[in-house]
Amino acid sequence: MTLLPQRALWWPKHGMLILADIHFGKAAAFRAKGVPVPRGTTSENLQSLDKLIARYAPRTVLFLGDFLHAATSHAAATLAALRQWRSRHPELKLILVRGNHDLRAGDPPDDLEVDIVDEPLLIEGFAFCHHPQTLAGNYVIAGHLHPVFRVRSGRDSLRLPCFVFGEHGAILPSFGAFTGGFTMDAQAGEQIFIVVEQSVIRIPR
Repeated sequence: MTLLPQRALWWPKHGMLILADIHFGKAAAFRAKGVPVPRGTTSENLQSLDKLIARYAPRTVLFLGDFLHAATSHAAATLAALRQWRSRHPELKLILVRGNHDLRAGDPPDDLEVDIVDEPLLIEGFAFCHHPQTLAGNYVIAGHLHPVFRVRSGRDSLRLPCFVFGEHGAILPSFGAFTGGFTMDAQAGEQIFIVVEQSVIRIPR
């Protein structure tokens, strides 16, 4: 698998893009509660996904949970954008491993043609999950935590999206815009790769 600076994994053997925590409709959910947040995050997420599809021509896109953010993410504008995007990629197989937000938001509409499964999804020794966990005999690839790494230079610092790889599993950064992040520090046996513009860089241990 290849770590992509667009915060996704590419598995060429299966023609599969793997991404976590896209959170479609998160901004709409905030606005429904009266919180003034920017519009356009769903379009931004779809544009980012389209660029990856154009470059890698995947047969499958695997979402590791949190496809929709909340029940209010079923807003008409959000679903219309998703349906329009889906109509441009009718041949693409979509798989969603349910996450905690999916349980609250409900499954995507049937006409989006998303195959929906509960974790773990087992493929060739990999366990694709939403929640990081340990599963004997499988290497777990998950999301959920939206990992970021703090890079410091003197008094300045930046929080950058990162991939975290350990002995028994990996955690992917959040693919979605407007999703925030949880600051991670490498634990024993772990390796962190940060996303910097168009590069993925390993943090020296």
